[in-house]
Amino acid sequence: MANPNIVNVATINGESQGLALGTGDSNVIIAAISSGKVVKINRITVANVDGTSAADVSVKVVKAAFTSAATGAAGNVGTIYLAKTISVPADASLVLLDTPIYMQESDALQGGASASGDLEIFVSYDVIA
Repeated sequence: MANPNIVNVATINGESQGLALGTGDSNVIIAAISSGKVVKINRITVANVDGTSAADVSVKVVKAAFTSAATGAAGNVGTIYLAKTISVPADASLVLLDTPIYMQESDALQGGASASGDLEIFVSYDVIA
């Protein structure tokens, strides 16, 4: 699995996506980052569109196997939570991430809510190729 060098990139495309979260884990951006690309997540915001009830949000990165450019050793794989059952009050928004993180080839960003359709997630990111 490649870990592209992002110094000499061909393209950087700014993108954003949003969706209503269900109660199961849903892929937030795509199922897995494409080969030869790195995704820089800039911001993740969750809004509770329910006017009366709070709802909990969980967001995680599912890491695929990779070799660390820093150590040359195998990197962490599996599920790493960015947020786990964080309550979002009714008619409120929560900034889950405003410091960038990088996702590599075959990684996935997933999210879920305690009540289907109550929470909407919005992700701003750059696709680096």
